[in-house]
Amino acid sequence: MTHLIEAIELTRYFNIGRHQRVHAVEKVSLAIAEKEILGLVGESGSGKSTFGKTVVGLHDKTSGQVKLRGETLPQHYRPADFQRYASRMQMIFQDPYSSLNPRMTIGEIVGEGLRLHSSLDDKQVKDRVAEWLVKVGLQAGHMSRYPHEFSGGQRQRIGIARALILEPDFVVCDEPISALDVSVQAQVINLLGELQSTMGLTLLFIAHDLSMVRYVSDRMAVMYLGSIVEVGKADDVYFTPKHPYTEILIGSNPEPDPELERSRPSTAISGEIPSPVNVPAGCRFANRCPKVMPVCRDVTPELLPLKDLDRQVACHLYT
Repeated sequence: MTHLIEAIELTRYFNIGRHQRVHAVEKVSLAIAEKEILGLVGESGSGKSTFGKTVVGLHDKTSGQVKLRGETLPQHYRPADFQRYASRMQMIFQDPYSSLNPRMTIGEIVGEGLRLHSSLDDKQVKDRVAEWLVKVGLQAGHMSRYPHEFSGGQRQRIGIARALILEPDFVVCDEPISALDVSVQAQVINLLGELQSTMGLTLLFIAHDLSMVRYVSDRMAVMYLGSIVEVGKADDVYFTPKHPYTEILIGSNPEPDPELERSRPSTAISGEIPSPVNVPAGCRFANRCPKVMPVCRDVTPELLPLKDLDRQVACHLYT
């Protein structure tokens, strides 16, 4: 299997004082195959978005590497690096309201990448923008309008067109439906699925909704406090989770049937998530884990493959 994107012990810290830093992402190793959709799930503050932004170069890497088709990407992006890699890696942002410049027309927003990263003339850019607006379910005549004239779902379609008009190889979808009405979410997901299939895209799909991630993704990775705790085929992770955190996370996912939801036992995670500034020793989930053992509080578990299963888990229960 050919890896399009590979993160190797990728780490991103944020300094918040002279002697303090936020451990947002720490030693994460993940590989995403060509034309694969990898879903990344976890609680708010687990580091999912930071990981995605660091992979595409929007955040500098504190340490570790990111490889694109085997080529090691720069540790710190300069303007020339953005120029070189923007046509190959793009990002669809979470908030369709704040991610579009209100002073630019839709034609300017969607066509900006082409103007910066291609040799097309103004007419060719305009024609390509019109083509892409139709592809995402809008009208070519919308080019002269401004973002405030569109609904949230329409704005996200504009964001999708802006990201994909350069025909990138790899796209990070950073919770692309979380700010949308439920009635619109399925439409956007189906649009992304169609475009991924026709263009042969490789996606990192970041989301809170585990059932949606299972539906969309080929594989699923579970993140907790900046580290990956489980990786495997999406259906396998969803239906037979191995890490205690994954079990509880999936158990807390609401049932679509109200009767089943009312009758099932509570699976809320007890305790508070530790501070990413003062990360505990050992397993980061130890203070909330119902299966905690003495070794968990002292020794950090490695992400290792499970015997006879296409799964990786970072848990002392399996060592």
